[in-house]
Amino acid sequence: MKNSPITSLDRERITVDLDQEGYCLLPKLFDAEQARALGASVMHAAGDRVQQSLEKIGLGRGALWRLTGPSPVPLDAWRDALYALLAPIANKWNTAMGLESVYPAKLGEFQPEQPAGSQSRSHVTLSRLREDDYQALHQSTNGEAAFPLQLIILLSEPGADFQGGEFVMTEQRPRMQSRPMVVPLRLGDAALITVATRPFKGSKGYYRVNMKHAVSRVRWGERLGLELLLHDVPEVYAND
Repeated sequence: MKNSPITSLDRERITVDLDQEGYCLLPKLFDAEQARALGASVMHAAGDRVQQSLEKIGLGRGALWRLTGPSPVPLDAWRDALYALLAPIANKWNTAMGLESVYPAKLGEFQPEQPAGSQSRSHVTLSRLREDDYQALHQSTNGEAAFPLQLIILLSEPGADFQGGEFVMTEQRPRMQSRPMVVPLRLGDAALITVATRPFKGSKGYYRVNMKHAVSRVRWGERLGLELLLHDVPEVYAND
């Protein structure tokens, strides 16, 4: 995994998919060997971190590790590359939603602008879900300055390592019922998703829609998933 998979991504296709659906599927971003190696690397890094119970923090059932601080190689490099790729899309979204804030071109230039240096820890989340575990609908907006897009990666194979455990999203448009979406993921697949809100173009212009994501109940086996955020979190992490 010396070569970053991010450099080969098509920004034009990503922009179209994100504008239309609020997510962009990246099938086979890693082959099976790479995905297994990444899962082993992150699990090793999580070994000396505090394991959280999803049930105790009101986010479902299962185990969660928040890998704040230095991330396992090569995740920090991926964050830099992803941010550079997605910042123009995020700025386009802000303009469409009437927001004045502008994301700089590089991740290193974005972090110092977060409120009074209060967000200073890079953020990778590893989830391990076993039989009857699930992750409830949520938004990854911890801290005041949240970048609007994030990457998720599936590190287990449906049908072989686990069954169930589908990655799902909901979209709430004004005065409409929530729209559910299932994002089909296999081992090594990834997706770029909306963290919380995005613009949607209606008949009278753009308006904001609210999005959440979750993982359905695992029926058997073990599911490993990774969430890579592009904004830092507070030094003292508040679980909400």
